Amino acid sequence: MPNNTLLLLIIFFTIGLFLHYRGKSQPVVAFWGNVKSIFTDENSPLGNPYKSPEPVDYDTLAVDTQPSSMETSSKITQKPATDYRKKIKRQEADVPDAELTQIVNQRDFFMPAVGSNDQLVRRVGYTLKYVEKYELPAWVAYILQQDQIEGKEERENRFMPDPAVRSGTAVSTDYTRSGYDRGHMAPAADFKNSYQVMKETFYMSNICPQEPQFNRGIWLDLEKMVRAWAYKYKKIYVVTGPVLEPGLPTIGRLNKVAVPKQFYKVVLYINPPYAKGIAFLMNNEPSNAPLTKFVVSIDQVERLTGVDFFPRLPDTIEDRVEAKSMAGEWYRM
Repeated sequence: MPNNTLLLLIIFFTIGLFLHYRGKSQPVVAFWGNVKSIFTDENSPLGNPYKSPEPVDYDTLAVDTQPSSMETSSKITQKPATDYRKKIKRQEADVPDAELTQIVNQRDFFMPAVGSNDQLVRRVGYTLKYVEKYELPAWVAYILQQDQIEGKEERENRFMPDPAVRSGTAVSTDYTRSGYDRGHMAPAADFKNSYQVMKETFYMSNICPQEPQFNRGIWLDLEKMVRAWAYKYKKIYVVTGPVLEPGLPTIGRLNKVAVPKQFYKVVLYINPPYAKGIAFLMNNEPSNAPLTKFVVSIDQVERLTGVDFFPRLPDTIEDRVEAKSMAGEWYRM
């Protein structure tokens, strides 16, 4: 009977050890090894029998090597939430705030990648890449700040050929009786603080054929939304343009001006370490759908157009910003 009682005590004591070490078998095995050594090795020091066993070489033990679910749960609950949020912020930035700020402040930071044979036109308020084959800009890029939309300049609607384009541009009469509006890529209303800059938005290098109800409807709504973001965020980066592809129909008598089937607008906001982007892709046709229906990833626009947006961003930030557009992150979307 005493032997049975001793056996039960050993069993209950062993169970208690398992509970104490949260289900891990290694410390229990090591403990009983230490107990055994007390009685079998006369030269070993007794030490403290209540001290937790020191780490052992688990590779020599036929025991489980994966942490138990109880141990994993304990680690998660003990980790402060604030530390986790700090880790997420570091992952988002991937570069020091000062370095990202320096990159953003570089001249032409907002411009897409440019090839050696690309024809660029630089204006005070925007820069564009002109494609003679289509008599259209491939993209128009600019910084949009709050003070630009708070001015009181009024548009004059004087469309002009662009003398800065070496090969020449379309002319206003190319659109006459074509059934299409002369649609701005960089809108005049984005530069209401400067008469000169607003006037430059009427150069034909900044103009594309747009279906009238599209230009005055959903496209105008998008332009207003972007201005609301500039007002809210103080400073954003905008790149907009047509989707150019072979086989597009044309208008014009003096010049063959391609009529795009789609237009895009890409917007970037950066306030180190935070960065976010969003893109829109729209058919050149009227629509009563909400703007959220036209939200796509920047990557999708890149694949469609071949334009590499914001190439100066560090790769980790560029990949994250361009992979997915989250409409819910943007004001009033």
